[in-house]
Amino acid sequence: MGLFSILTKELAIDLGTANTVILQNNKVVVDEPSIIAIDQKTKTVKAVGKKALMMEGRTPAGITTVRPLRDGVIADFQATEMMLREFIKMTGSKGYFFPPALKMVICIPSGITEVEERAVRDSAEQAGAKDVRMIHEPMAAAIGIGIDVLDANGNMVIDIGGGTSEIAVIALGGITTSTSVKVAGDRFNNDIIEYMRKKHNIAIGVATAEQIKINVGSAIEDLENPPADYEVYGRDLLQGLPIAVKVSYREIAQALDRSIALIETAVNNALEKTPPELSADIYKTGIYLAGGGSLLRGLDKRIQKKTHLKVHVAEDPLKAVARGTAIALKNFDKFPFLMK
Repeated sequence: MGLFSILTKELAIDLGTANTVILQNNKVVVDEPSIIAIDQKTKTVKAVGKKALMMEGRTPAGITTVRPLRDGVIADFQATEMMLREFIKMTGSKGYFFPPALKMVICIPSGITEVEERAVRDSAEQAGAKDVRMIHEPMAAAIGIGIDVLDANGNMVIDIGGGTSEIAVIALGGITTSTSVKVAGDRFNNDIIEYMRKKHNIAIGVATAEQIKINVGSAIEDLENPPADYEVYGRDLLQGLPIAVKVSYREIAQALDRSIALIETAVNNALEKTPPELSADIYKTGIYLAGGGSLLRGLDKRIQKKTHLKVHVAEDPLKAVARGTAIALKNFDKFPFLMK
């Protein structure tokens, strides 16, 4: 280990609305939900990540759980800084003789404003970073998928995260066309909560909605290998008592239909704005899906039917952005213009 590596810790961070993934030396060292539990009296951290998620909806008076990122951007600056500090602590300091200087590359949505970008940078610096660089999420996803982003041929990438869906056409190391819509995993959860309230008269929380999405979530009502009905526990809105109901994937497809239609519209808009030569490339290569939302059953088939283009789901789509960020971090000389 050289002197520079002894004094510097390099971290690639996918600071997502739903989950935060941190890679060090191309290894995932943190993979936690983006949530923090705070003692409101002492303003101290009670838990972060999975432990805080377990506390959501169950906290006693005086302790609140906060999801500091909404719609892909920082909504609570102080909570983000505290959460980021705790996640960085999880990376450990083994192999360093002194507290290392932190060098970070952080993903940001392509539609982020300068003010929002500054909030991300400030949070990282307050958490201890000495050198902070940025990379747009669709570009990081493309690199993580294995696309040669420096090539002249165009590729369309759709990154469906927790807060936003990022749609971008990439060629020659740049984003030629991009669209960002605030419709993604969190919106899907809200749709499911609303559906359960209206159709089954049952109140459920975000954590339960997430489990419904994972177990029976679907974008279409006709799956080849449909999942079994899922039993949901919640509170009866009429009697106020705990009850259980079963839901099918077809019901969830109906619940999510409107939100998925908004993503389809955004994809069509991006395709309409794409230069003709790049459109020809996309016709040959198809569309690449990344992010946790791409795991929704039948979503690839639905987008394929809508666009008449081949649709490929990335291998391990949840980690595609983080992998691409780590590759960019290790190849500053190759990708200098990707950093902001």
